[in-house]
Amino acid sequence: MHALTGFSLVSLLSFGYLSWDWAKPSLVADGPSDASEQPSAAPPQPPHIIFILTDDQGYHDVGYHGSDIETPTLDRLAAEGVKLENYYIQPICTPSRSQLLTGRYQIHTGLQHSIIRPRQPNCLPLDQVTLPQKLQEAGYSTHMVGKWHLGFYRKECLPTRRGFDTFLGSLTGNVDYYTYDNCDGPGVCGFDLHEGESVAWGLSGQYSTMLYAQRVSHILASHSPRQPLFLYVAFQAVHTPLQSPREYLYRYRTMGNVARRKYAAMVTCMDEAVRNITWALKRYGFYNNSVIIFSSDNGGQTFSGGSNWPLRGRKGTYWEGGVRGLGFVHSPLLKRKRRTSRALVHITDWYPTLVGLAGGTASAADGLDGYDMWPAISEGRASPRTEILHNIDPLYNHARHGSLEGGFGIWNTAVQAAIRVGEWKLLTGDPGYGDWIPPQTLAAFPGSWWNLERMASARQAVWLFNISADPYEREDLAGQRPDVVRALLARLADYNRTAIPVRYPAENPRAHPDFNGGAWGPWASDEEEEEEEEARARSFSRGRRKKKCKICKLRSFFRKLNTRLMSHRI
Repeated sequence: MHALTGFSLVSLLSFGYLSWDWAKPSLVADGPSDASEQPSAAPPQPPHIIFILTDDQGYHDVGYHGSDIETPTLDRLAAEGVKLENYYIQPICTPSRSQLLTGRYQIHTGLQHSIIRPRQPNCLPLDQVTLPQKLQEAGYSTHMVGKWHLGFYRKECLPTRRGFDTFLGSLTGNVDYYTYDNCDGPGVCGFDLHEGESVAWGLSGQYSTMLYAQRVSHILASHSPRQPLFLYVAFQAVHTPLQSPREYLYRYRTMGNVARRKYAAMVTCMDEAVRNITWALKRYGFYNNSVIIFSSDNGGQTFSGGSNWPLRGRKGTYWEGGVRGLGFVHSPLLKRKRRTSRALVHITDWYPTLVGLAGGTASAADGLDGYDMWPAISEGRASPRTEILHNIDPLYNHARHGSLEGGFGIWNTAVQAAIRVGEWKLLTGDPGYGDWIPPQTLAAFPGSWWNLERMASARQAVWLFNISADPYEREDLAGQRPDVVRALLARLADYNRTAIPVRYPAENPRAHPDFNGGAWGPWASDEEEEEEEEARARSFSRGRRKKKCKICKLRSFFRKLNTRLMSHRI
């Protein structure tokens, strides 16, 4: 009789979890609304860490920034915690993720150019100790759900080999939200949803935002709150393709711009996913001793419904619209809550901050570029950070009007680079499209409206802004303050002396999903990697002359053309 009763109870609990209807907000509203409804016990140490990363969410695309998109959960969590309003990320996907997990600038990992493409034999350097690996050393159980985008050509590059106990998600940069197919060019398509190191064919058909939130709830339901937990939830949302369940689209049926309508529906769906995750933290006893961090990975893509208004630029650029991030921390452990922090914070700072919270050590000897920001975030102390190297990319198209002479003999201003020191921000080379794009509320783009904030192409390669006084980058002070320009160019030169060579290898045809059963996945062995390194060393040896033939020139031309096209696409 007792055994039967126990079996029935387990069956009912399992049925309750599996039948959790995502579309019913009442299920969330019925859960505990605040920490006071939970048993008052001294919180164990160290805290549970939940890091939520969204993809391509624009600075203007959250309710508390005055958006036309509904994000009630994010608004409430941010209002009850600490809003980070001087928070910086990177302009595209791979760089932000690599800096989050290593605490190092791109120039110190060799990933300073573009993203890791699916067919490239490249990944997060294997000699780097990642954030989850440090947390494992501190006794944490580590789990990742969502988008990886840090390379997978070898098994050693996979999330489960880089510090995560479990993984459910995609390895590439963007997939279909239902079928999980990803095409890296015409005819180069494959399935990309993995559980651990296996292809998760059986989970196809479920909308990724909902699938990932349900997996987080399952992890919490099966984990003991007594063991510290690190959850890295990297939503695919709201990256293209623009896909959303119909019930969310209906809310924005009056929105004229179709791309903005779909995008808004995706943001609201993601907001409800965060609500369900928060509710699960409370339901299973994690919330009182948890730290929830919310962050975007780069600026919004304005051609795909996103908005960074009133900031300048978009995703893929080093203007504020590309690198100013959405961010907040929500936790019962915060000493000063319900406030806005202006402390200068960069995505590399999460590594030492979270390792410190976990009771681990992350010192300067580890070669980190990040700082422990917990005193600044929790107590309101001054930020230990005074500058940010946004990036130095020697492979990006050089600006025609830049030169070493234009950089006072200190720096070649044709090179794409950006740095923030104190209140000053310097950009050199080609920073990317520099328009101010108003919220896209119109159904079409009349020329007169499009040109409203159009920035005429200037024949220059150096810009200087006082970001504290001019956060929208409307007044270039490079001509008025050459002394500041010189000082910041010198800092770029200092950083560049510490940079390691860029790793951006050619694509390998063996990566084609057709050679892997129709799915994206590892394709290279250790022996092949050694041979590739030897071949690369030979190709770049001194004294080797390139063949000057017509086919070589054509290859060079199309390579440059492809770089420009991909930069626009990214």
